[in-house]
Amino acid sequence: MDALTASVPVAKACEALALPRSTFYWGQRPTAATVDNPPPSPRGLGADEKENVRQVLNSERFQDSTPRQVYATLLDEGIYYCHWRTMYRILAEHDEVRERRNQLRRPVYQKPELLATGPNQVWSWDITRLRGPVKWSGFYLYVVMDIFSRYIVGWLIAERESEVLAGQLMRESCRKEQVGRDQLTIHADRGAPMTAKSMGQLMDDLGVNKSHSRPYTSNDNPYSEAQFKTMKYRPDYPQRFGSIQDAREWARVFIKWYNHEHRHTGLALMTPATVHAGLASQVSAHRQVVLQAAYAQHPERFVKGAPVPPQLPDAVWINPPSIPTTGPTPDTSPYPAITSQPFSVQAESRVGGFLPTCAALDADQHWTIIGHRWERGSNPTTATVIV
Repeated sequence: MDALTASVPVAKACEALALPRSTFYWGQRPTAATVDNPPPSPRGLGADEKENVRQVLNSERFQDSTPRQVYATLLDEGIYYCHWRTMYRILAEHDEVRERRNQLRRPVYQKPELLATGPNQVWSWDITRLRGPVKWSGFYLYVVMDIFSRYIVGWLIAERESEVLAGQLMRESCRKEQVGRDQLTIHADRGAPMTAKSMGQLMDDLGVNKSHSRPYTSNDNPYSEAQFKTMKYRPDYPQRFGSIQDAREWARVFIKWYNHEHRHTGLALMTPATVHAGLASQVSAHRQVVLQAAYAQHPERFVKGAPVPPQLPDAVWINPPSIPTTGPTPDTSPYPAITSQPFSVQAESRVGGFLPTCAALDADQHWTIIGHRWERGSNPTTATVIV
């Protein structure tokens, strides 16, 4: 058939032999060996020429230059081997195309996993900014919260963020709550006061474990963020505070409401003070008595049977570990709070004074005056710490 089609058109040859043209062309299709190993193009470089170009690209002169730069440099010198795209293809055949510059490799940060089964096991703290009387002015509210009870154990308002004030707040809060060594883990984000060296030294002195969120991950500090949202969505939250004294007075009223009056949905509709004081079981039992009396009086109104009050969670997590879908059932029994390791990994390339004194003024609200010189050349100012 091949000899016939050499001198006769394919259509006439197939008609004379009563052979469909599709059958002829099907037999002429390329085989797998031909597709995988196509014949070299007559316009392409030979093997010797490719090797010569590869040696030029990898020479000591051009080993740190891109094929585009090599192409232009040689062209200016009156030398032409091939186009720079062909140079890239030659390097790709030997797996020699890669990023030649030093690249920064971000460290892999461990996700903090903290568990609290009771008060004073895990605290969370953060700082938020309150608007001042004029544009660009403001004050800073420091809040320390127990994640199990949502109870605010300490707070202060100052004109600046400072690790010194934060350290005083932590020390006074631990003293008031009578926190023992190796009992508490304090979690925070990666703000400057949180990661300051003096703060880490204070944690070591108090016997407190420290934990930090991953960079740019606000979900790692959810309880403090949720408390700030509750505060700033209050009906009486002002657009701006006239002075730092106004901010402290408003915060004092809000935190009293939050601790002693706010029924938290995550606490079985109990107040943080109730849970923090260990009175949750008594309140739940009293609620059950009230509901049982209502059920006995009108059982027809409870179609699902006797009502039960909301139950307080046995444990509170920051980033609970994922439970595997296969394998043995994990042990879910309560255990002490998991401490997080400090994050001290530093990114690297691929190649490569006395603290102010505190004096308690009020036994109920635990006010503390911290003297600190904020403005250079001015009189010392004070910041009120409420823990």
